[in-house]
Amino acid sequence: MSLKLKIGLWIFRVIPLAVRRAVFSGLAWLGYRLSVKHRLIVLHNLTRAFPEKSPAEIVRIAKASYRSFGRVVAEFSEITRLNPDNVHQWVRIQGLEHYDEARRKGKGVLLFSGHFGNWEIGNAAMAIARKPLIFIYRILDSQFLEEAITYVRATCGNISLDKENAMRPMIRALKKGETINILIDQNVAVYDGIFVDFFGRPACTTSGLALLALHTGAPVLPVFTTRMPDGKYWLEIGAEVAIRNTGNRDADVRESTQTFTGIIEEHIRKYPEQWFWMHQRWKTKKCQARMVNSE
Repeated sequence: MSLKLKIGLWIFRVIPLAVRRAVFSGLAWLGYRLSVKHRLIVLHNLTRAFPEKSPAEIVRIAKASYRSFGRVVAEFSEITRLNPDNVHQWVRIQGLEHYDEARRKGKGVLLFSGHFGNWEIGNAAMAIARKPLIFIYRILDSQFLEEAITYVRATCGNISLDKENAMRPMIRALKKGETINILIDQNVAVYDGIFVDFFGRPACTTSGLALLALHTGAPVLPVFTTRMPDGKYWLEIGAEVAIRNTGNRDADVRESTQTFTGIIEEHIRKYPEQWFWMHQRWKTKKCQARMVNSE
């Protein structure tokens, strides 16, 4: 760990958590007010996703979504302090029996979720409750932030694996019985995904999770870390999701990916304030796929 990172983390942890939450909540409010582009993206996404909601309710959810992300940032360094003795003060876990049953199959486990609640603390709690996992992510542009985030995740034993060219390493890891967590709620390029329905609109979604499940036979489980009114988190591990396997790979991958995406949508609908609405989830258009196919 670099000296710059050591100093940065020390400063961050010296500041009381309540102060950090207040500061990043304020910064989130400023971000909402000052960045017109991102504010319009959030409001547009919410209006299209919830046409039945009033403009006032849309604005309320938008502001709460910003605050939720600010809280994720404020709490991130707390992961370095989590251990078996205090993790219960942060997270209540439900559904470990589903995870244990999946692990007993001996094919590794595939978890999926989205940028919802505090997924980072959820990963840490999973590592402490059972065993470290492999988290699939995109390398950040900032070298300092990349080093910091990778270090914090590793304090609980979790491994960060760049999603680029990750298929073969993931297959090898599953054969060794490892657990892999993939966030599948973000837009991907037309070359890397398929279109499935998400909040009533076609969203280009990674097909990697379904392909991995079909290739390896590893059980697939949803997992969500939801912030509750008392400030603690509820880590919910769902039952194994049935994977379609008829021999028609394209149809099977599409149906399974739709199922995964539907599960994520259902959870977001329950707690819309805790999802990352500023992401351009529907950026890739179907017309781009038609252009690629015609080349």
